[in-house]
Amino acid sequence: MQIPTPPVNIPLLGYWLGIAAVAACAAAAVLEVGRKRFDAFGVVVVAFAAALGGGTTRDLLLGRQVFWIADPTYLIAAALAGIAAFGLARRMRLPLDLFLIPDAIGLALFTIVGTKVALNEGTHWTVAGLMGVITGVVGGILRDVLANEEPVVFHGELYATAAGAGALTLLGLLALDIDPRWAAFWAGSLIFAVRLAAIRWHLRLPEFQSLR
Repeated sequence: MQIPTPPVNIPLLGYWLGIAAVAACAAAAVLEVGRKRFDAFGVVVVAFAAALGGGTTRDLLLGRQVFWIADPTYLIAAALAGIAAFGLARRMRLPLDLFLIPDAIGLALFTIVGTKVALNEGTHWTVAGLMGVITGVVGGILRDVLANEEPVVFHGELYATAAGAGALTLLGLLALDIDPRWAAFWAGSLIFAVRLAAIRWHLRLPEFQSLR
């Protein structure tokens, strides 16, 4: 099954969603590693890894030019968002779990953008969905590894599952000929809602437990 996607939608919608996703993930990374007392350089490194890691992995797998090399605006957005979050955290006492909100926003936006980029590269819908999930979660994995934390995607509340549900929803809506902008909105809203619901009610997949 090949999903139709009008190419005119990517420069307009996808570009600004990508900028917003980069900013959200950079800010989330800074707010999380603030507990580790990293210096300004360490915070910027983690912000870049979180904001750019997923899209970089996607582009390398698809054999296309890495997005932030093609357009350094993404680097600037990540740096500005990271510095702004760093400055805010130094001047205000913030809740320790505040990073979960921008992280959920970034997860939703990156998953939608990643899926649409892969579709526009002519990939099969199953590959496009996987690329969406990779774009959404890899940055968070890098962030947690650099912060010496267990990646939340492997053991915490629904994370990659939320991204996968949103990617499949987007693909389904596009297959039904729904306007791509509305399809992106509803699929992204689903990811955000599922992620917040999982955090609120501690929804998670069954964990592996060895029987002895």
